Amino acid sequence: MADHWDTEERGLTLADANRDIMRPIMVSSWRYWTLLAFVFALVVWGCIAWAWQIDQGLGVAGYSHPVMWAVYITSFVFWVGIAHSGTLISAILYLFRSGWRTTINRASEAMTIFAVMTAGLFPLIHLGRTWYFYWLIPYPSERFIWPNFKSPLVWDVFAVGTYFTISLLFWYTGMIPDLAAIRDRLRGWKSKVYGLFSVGWQGTVREWSHYRRAYLYMAAIATPLVLSVHSVVSWDFAMGIVPGWHSTIFAPYFVAGAIFSGMAMVITILVPMRWAFGLEDYITDYHLDNMSKLILLTSLIVAYSYAAEYFITYYSADPTEQASLFFRAHGSFQGPFWVMTFCNVIVPATLWFKKVRRSASAAFVVSIFVNIGMFYERYVIIVSSLAHEYEPYSWGFYRPSWVEISIIVGSFAWFFFWFLLFTKALPTISIAEVKEHLAHQGAHEHG
Repeated sequence: MADHWDTEERGLTLADANRDIMRPIMVSSWRYWTLLAFVFALVVWGCIAWAWQIDQGLGVAGYSHPVMWAVYITSFVFWVGIAHSGTLISAILYLFRSGWRTTINRASEAMTIFAVMTAGLFPLIHLGRTWYFYWLIPYPSERFIWPNFKSPLVWDVFAVGTYFTISLLFWYTGMIPDLAAIRDRLRGWKSKVYGLFSVGWQGTVREWSHYRRAYLYMAAIATPLVLSVHSVVSWDFAMGIVPGWHSTIFAPYFVAGAIFSGMAMVITILVPMRWAFGLEDYITDYHLDNMSKLILLTSLIVAYSYAAEYFITYYSADPTEQASLFFRAHGSFQGPFWVMTFCNVIVPATLWFKKVRRSASAAFVVSIFVNIGMFYERYVIIVSSLAHEYEPYSWGFYRPSWVEISIIVGSFAWFFFWFLLFTKALPTISIAEVKEHLAHQGAHEHG
C-alpha cells in the first residue's frame, strides 16, 4: 500500500495524522463561518419559497398539463443518485481491499447521508399539502387504507429507507475509533459528548475484533443496495407506458448514471476540502486519478446506454417512440438534451489524459460539468417524455417558476450546509485507517 500515497517521500507520522486530520475540529476560521452563514442564508431563502408554495398552493410552481412531474422529481432522482458513490467507495471497495479508498471514504459516506436527507425532502415538497406526508408511508392504520404495493412509489419508501439506515450505521460504526481519539484530545463537556458517541471505546484487541467483523458484515449488506436502490427508482419510470420511459435498460442505465454523478460529486467536495484544510498529503493525485478513472468508466457506460436507447427506438419502428426521441433532440427541450450529451459524453472524454485525471483543478471542472449534465439528464427523461406523449392535443410545455428554482438552490445549500457542519464536528478522513496504513508502512520499512 505504500505506493498509494507516496508517504515515504512525504514522511508522515502517526502524530502528523492526528494533528492534520483533527485540525478543522480544533481550529476555527472566520472564512468557514462566513461560508456557513452564506449557505444557511440560501437554505432560509429556499424555506421561504417552500412556505410560499404551501400557502399559495402548487399553482405557484410551473406545472402545466401534462407535465406534473417536474424539477422536484428530477431533484429527487438526482440526489438519490448522488448518494450512491458513498456506499460504492466504502462498502464495495472495502470488500475488494482497495487501499486507495482509505482517505476518501469518510467524506463519501457523509455525502451519502446528506444526499439521502436532501432527496427525502422532495416527495414532501412535490406533495403540496406537506402535512399529509404520512400517506406516503406504507403502514397499517385504523382507517384500513393500504398503499398499492404494486406501485414503484411504494417500493421507493422501502429501498431508500433501508439504504439510509444501513448507510448511517455503516458511517457511524466506522467513526467510533476516531470519536474516541478526539475524546482523548479534548477536555470538558466536548470530551464528554465525544465520549458518549464513542461508546466507551478503548482500542483493545477484543474491541477491534468485533469492530472488524461488524464493519465487514455491514459492508456486505450495503453492497447490494448500490444496485437495488436506483434500480427501484428507475422503475418509477420504466413501469409506466409513457414514451421514452418504458424501457428495460433503465435499471442498469440509472445505476451507472448514479455512480457516475456520485463520483463526480465526491470530487466536487473533496478538491475544495483538501485545499481548505491542507490535506494534500492524504487526498493525493493518486486518489483523484482513481476516482477520475471510475468517472470515465461510468461515462462510457452512460454513453453506451444513450446509444442503445436511440438504436432500440430506431430499430423498433415505433412512431410514438421515434417522435418522442426526435422531440427531445429538436423540440422545445433540445437545449437540455444537448447540454446533457455534451456534459456526460464529451467532457468526461478528457479524462483519458493522465494529466487531466491527476490535476485537482481539471478534475474539479470536469466534475462540475458532470453534475450539471446528470441533472439535465433526469430533467430530459422526466419532463420531455411527459410533455410529448401519445395524443397531440395533450402536448404541453414546462418552464420552472422562481419558486421551484429557489427551492432547488435551497436544496443544494441544505446539502452543503450539513457537509460544512460535518467538517467542523467530525474527522473528514478516517484517522484509524490512516494510522493503520502508516503502521503497516513502518513495519515494512523495518523488515
